[in-house]
Amino acid sequence: MSTPVSRISISLPPELLSELDGMVQGRGYGSRSQAIGDMVNYQLAEHKRTLGNEVMAGTLTLLYDRSVRALQKKLADTQYRYIDEVISSLHVHLSENQMLEIVLVQGPAARLQDIANEMISLRGVITGRLQLLAAVIPPLHPLATTRD
Repeated sequence: MSTPVSRISISLPPELLSELDGMVQGRGYGSRSQAIGDMVNYQLAEHKRTLGNEVMAGTLTLLYDRSVRALQKKLADTQYRYIDEVISSLHVHLSENQMLEIVLVQGPAARLQDIANEMISLRGVITGRLQLLAAVIPPLHPLATTRD
């Protein structure tokens, strides 16, 4: 069953329309509507993220120098402190000293941003980025919804 849609009309300057058509083709969208819908979803997620109270899901991607003393422990301790928001993490060794870590998170957007800021600012973290989506992960265990 398909979801009902509403039709809207937009006006664009010719050069912007040409760029849109190039993106539609380059990314393999089925239509302009699909591409514009994707952009609107992204901007709505960004808007909700800035409001701070919206529960969102996302990833925190970190690139760090694993040779920096106690950095991995600090990252693990931070994740444990925010156990309600940190769902899972994945570590990938890129080189002898560079590690890529992807942390799956869910919770109020402002809290997730605080967690990201805390981890990204640690000495030894080369770069990091929080990417949030206006989505909620289902409970991981059926009993999780019955907790008091």
